[in-house]
Amino acid sequence: MTNDPIAIEVRLDDSNLDQARARVTQALADEGFGILTEIDVRATLKKKLDLDFRPYVILGACNPKLAHRALSEEPSIGVLLPCNVVIEADDEGVLVRIADPKAMFQVIDNEAVAPVAEEAEARLRRVAQALSG
Repeated sequence: MTNDPIAIEVRLDDSNLDQARARVTQALADEGFGILTEIDVRATLKKKLDLDFRPYVILGACNPKLAHRALSEEPSIGVLLPCNVVIEADDEGVLVRIADPKAMFQVIDNEAVAPVAEEAEARLRRVAQALSG
């Protein structure tokens, strides 16, 4: 598991994209997140631009309780929801990137959302740990 400034990254060397998506979805569910949206970037680029692209899926994950708390404190935070999770296949396996809520919420000038961001980050780090362990 690695961490960059905006995402928590986990490499799954023993999975293909479909297996990884199932593992990610289950790990998210275990932490109270559901999938609201799914964007198949590869299929979209093929259909719209006739381009071939590596397998790449963006999941929009949401924990309703955390979303409600954040939106109650700061209605404009909705532009940062849901938390995106990228699942990308490459030559080495599958890379999962989970948006870091604390990094995303830094653009909001409202200290009341900090505890929500911290809880969301802790839950998503547990997701990453479950995937890597």
